[in-house]
Parts: sequence; structure tokens; C-alpha cells
Amino acid sequence: MTAGSVELEARLREPRDHSARGAAVLCHPHPLYGGDMNNRVVFRAARAAVQAGFAALRFNFRGVGASTGSYDQGRGEKDDVRAALAFLRSRYIGVPLALAGFSFGSWVGLQVGCEDPAVSALIGMGLPLSQYDFAFLRLNPKPTLLIAGSLDGFCPQELLTPFSRELPASTTVRVIHEADHFFGGQLELLQGLVADFLADRALKVQRG
Repeated sequence: MTAGSVELEARLREPRDHSARGAAVLCHPHPLYGGDMNNRVVFRAARAAVQAGFAALRFNFRGVGASTGSYDQGRGEKDDVRAALAFLRSRYIGVPLALAGFSFGSWVGLQVGCEDPAVSALIGMGLPLSQYDFAFLRLNPKPTLLIAGSLDGFCPQELLTPFSRELPASTTVRVIHEADHFFGGQLELLQGLVADFLADRALKVQRG
């Protein structure tokens, strides 16, 4: 998979019957702090997508793992997300596309997902509200699920609570009690929330 001159390492997982009801891109946390597509939160979100009948595409941002290029402070990484979406769009024609991101991956990925008319559902996990500006979500009309841990230092409740009040009705915010930024000990619950959201979204698209 390529993003301009950058070659991106990626892994695609499909439902067992190879009949995808949708396709999802998963974006990993910060490249400079050990983030890659094998991150546990990203892996569980991908598993949830497959559980919901979606094909799940995890990939390494530029400069991570076998991906070429180098870290670009979120600018080039947006092109990486666009390349991943283009790959799914060409492979799975006529099914809903979703985008999910964790931490830094939520900041980069959700911006692209909001802009791309082909993306019909968004998921943000562990939004680092203390580090990045997520104001763009205030005008986002797409069905969106935001998941945070009550003990997440990068998404503290004193920031999440007022921010949640400013979001449109299309956005659902779920706080997992006693979970930290990495959802330690709560990954099963996170996986279930993501799977239920995507399954519901796929059904609505098929019915609509």
C-alpha cells in the first residue's frame, strides 16, 4: 500500500466467510512513543470490526515498522490514512467504510474521516484532549463513538465532560470506569463497544 512515495506496511483481516458487510481502517498511537499497528487497543478494535462483519485494515504510519518515510507531525500521516481508505474503497465496493483511531491515531484519523464523504462511521479511543485540538468534532455530523477511560490522564474527565456537551447528537461518548489510557483490564469491554457500534451501523446502512 502506498501513500505517494511512501510504502506502508499493513495487515488486512476479513470475516471468516470473506463476505464483508463493511470495511474499517484502524490508526495506531504515536509513532515516537512506541505506537504501531500491533498495539493492543488497535488489535482489539480490529478484532471487534471483524466480529461485526467488517474487514479490518491495520497499518503502520510512515517511519514505523516496515513502512518507509519518517514521522511528519501528523501531516504526512493524514496521507497515510487517506491511502488506507483508498485501498479499502477499491477492494470493498458498495459497503460502508469506518475509521477508528487510538490516541494520536484518533487525532490524525478522525480528521481525515470527517473530511472523507465515503466514511460513514467514526470511532475515537483514548482521545488525547490534553495534547491535541479536537474542535473539528464539534461540527461532525457522522455517527461517531468516542471511548475513554475514567482514569485516562491524556483524556481527563475535567476536559472530556465539557467537550462532550459541545458535540452533536450523532456522537456517543462512553466512559469505561477504572480504565486508564490503554484500557488495561478493560479491553474486552472496549472490544464489545466497538463491535456493537459497527454492527449497528452496518445494519442501518443496509436497511437505509
